[in-house]
Amino acid sequence: MLKAAGPNDTVNLGLIGVGIRGSQLMEEYSRIPGVNLAAAADLYDGYLQHAREFTQGKIKTTKHYEEILANKDLDAVVIATPDHWHRKMTLDALSAGKHVYIEKPLTWRLEDGPEIIAAEKRSGKVLMVGSGGKTTSLVAKTRELIAQGAIGQVRQIRMVNYRNSKEGAWIYPIPPDASPATIDWERFLGSAPKRAFSPEVFFRWRCWWEYSGGVATDLFVHLLTTLHEVMNVQAPVSVVSQGGLFKWKDGRTVPDVLESVFEYQQGFFAQMSVNLTNSSRAPGMVVYGEAGTLVMEPGKVIVTPEPVDRDVQSYGSLAWPKAARDQYLKAQAEAHPAVPRPEAKEVAVERGMGHTEYFIQSIREGKPSKENATEGHAAAGAAHLANRAYREGRKLRWDFVTNKVTAG
Repeated sequence: MLKAAGPNDTVNLGLIGVGIRGSQLMEEYSRIPGVNLAAAADLYDGYLQHAREFTQGKIKTTKHYEEILANKDLDAVVIATPDHWHRKMTLDALSAGKHVYIEKPLTWRLEDGPEIIAAEKRSGKVLMVGSGGKTTSLVAKTRELIAQGAIGQVRQIRMVNYRNSKEGAWIYPIPPDASPATIDWERFLGSAPKRAFSPEVFFRWRCWWEYSGGVATDLFVHLLTTLHEVMNVQAPVSVVSQGGLFKWKDGRTVPDVLESVFEYQQGFFAQMSVNLTNSSRAPGMVVYGEAGTLVMEPGKVIVTPEPVDRDVQSYGSLAWPKAARDQYLKAQAEAHPAVPRPEAKEVAVERGMGHTEYFIQSIREGKPSKENATEGHAAAGAAHLANRAYREGRKLRWDFVTNKVTAG
C-alpha cells in the first residue's frame, strides 16, 4: 500500500545522472510546483557544474550516488544513467526507501526485470519508468478509439523511428575538458569489462552493447510502451529480427538499422523499424484494423474507415465468356449499388499532464504508478528479445510470466 506524502507537501528530489536526458528531466521537474531539486550526482564535472548553474547554486552535487541515497531528507530520486547501471541503482534506491523515477529502458538485461519487480512490491514505494509517451492524452485517445471498435479487429501495427544525423545516431560532441581528471571513468565502467579511458564511450555509451541495448532499448522501448498502452496488452509472445550496421561505422557494436516483428496472443502483429540512415517523416504509428486504419500523429489521431466491398469483380470475371460476364457484372452492380468512399476523420487532442507530473502526483496522493516495473519490464524485455533474435538469427518465444525464452 502506497503511503501518500500529502497533496501540498514539498517533494525533495535527488538526481542521479544529469547528462543530456538527466538535465532535461531536471528542467521538467523544476517546473512542477512544490518540487525541490535538492541534490545531484554525476561522474563528469561539467554536468555537475551545469546542474549548479541551472539551480543558481542551490543544488548539492557529488560523484557518488550513494550519498544521494543516504540523504534522509530526500523523498525520491530520478535515475538517468547508462543502462548497465539501472538495476543496481534502482534496487539500491528502493532499499534506501526512496520513490524512484527510472529512465527507460528499465533494464540492461532481460534477467533483471523480475528482480526489480519484486523489489518494487516489497518497498511500498512508487517506481515509475520514464517512457513519456505512455501517459499522453494522444495515447489515451488512441486507446479509447481502438477499444470502441473505431477500426474493428486489429491485425497489424506498423511503428517507425527514422533519423539520419550524427546527433540522431548518438554521436554527441565531446566537451573540450573531457579527461580522467574530470570524469570518474572506473565508476562509469561499473560491472562492465575494464577498458582504457575513452571519452567517446563515456559520452556516446548507447553505441556499445556493454552499456546499452542500442536502438531497441533506446527507441523500440518508446514504441513498445505506446503499443502496449493503446492495445491494452501486456507483452509479446515471440519476435523475429533483421538488421545490421551499415552507415555509422565509428567503432560501435550495435546496429543502425533494425526491423523486428512482434507477435501478440491477442491476434495481431507489430512491425517495428528503426533506421538511423534515413530521415523519412513516416507516421510513427499506423494501426490496421478490419474496419479501418488509424494513424497517430503529433496532436491528432486520423481514422479512415475501410471502403465497402461491393463484390463486383471485374478482374475475377475477366476470362469469362462475354455474355456471362456482362450478366454477372450487371447483377452484382444492381445488388450492390456504389457508395462514396468513407472519408477520414481527424480527432484533435490537447496536451494533458506530463509523465513527470504523474510521478509527483503518485507520491503526493498515494496513487499507483502510471508505468510500474511490470510494465517497464514488458517493454524493455521485448526490446531485449528483439536484440537476441537479431544477434542469434532466429525467432524467439517469450513467456512473460516465467521470463523464459525459447527458440521457435
